[in-house]
Amino acid sequence: MDHYQHPSAIVDEGAVIGEGSRVWHFTHVCGGARVGKGVSLGQNVFVGNKVVIGDRCKVQNNVSVYDNVTLEEGVFCGPSMVFTNVYNPRALVERKNEYRDTLVRRGATLGANCTIVCGITIGEFAFIGAGAVITEDVPAYALMVGVPARHIGWMSEFGERLNLPLEGEGEAVCVHTGARYVLKGNALHQLEPVT
Repeated sequence: MDHYQHPSAIVDEGAVIGEGSRVWHFTHVCGGARVGKGVSLGQNVFVGNKVVIGDRCKVQNNVSVYDNVTLEEGVFCGPSMVFTNVYNPRALVERKNEYRDTLVRRGATLGANCTIVCGITIGEFAFIGAGAVITEDVPAYALMVGVPARHIGWMSEFGERLNLPLEGEGEAVCVHTGARYVLKGNALHQLEPVT
């Protein structure tokens, strides 16, 4: 085994867990799950059969990653945040054939206790505040807070708020890395480093 697995964890036959990953106390990884390298699955995490978790993701305690959720590289899932996979669940109505895909792109942060309603895409390096409820697609680098969530700003890849308007044109520099960002309309892009 090239990953760490706590004795209380259950990893079903067929699950793929990458090198250097850690599966902590009371976590259950289903047999169809694909977990990348260097991933941390905290205490009491559940990972469904139709789940892909990219390299270097951190899934904190008490998170259930249900079927049809894909996390790209470097996604942070805060403690007790929530994914869903059925839009209109009923205990008395079987809807497993209605699962909606949820995609969380590279480097995004999902804050503690936030809820991600199924069927959406969260853009690269977006930052979802603690307790927010996400009901629609989120642009790359967007800072989202509230219930339902609203767009209140932009974040750098380092995780610091950038001094930019929500829409229009502008440029900002991350004070920690020197990376430059350009806003055009309602989309933010990081400029390629000059070499």
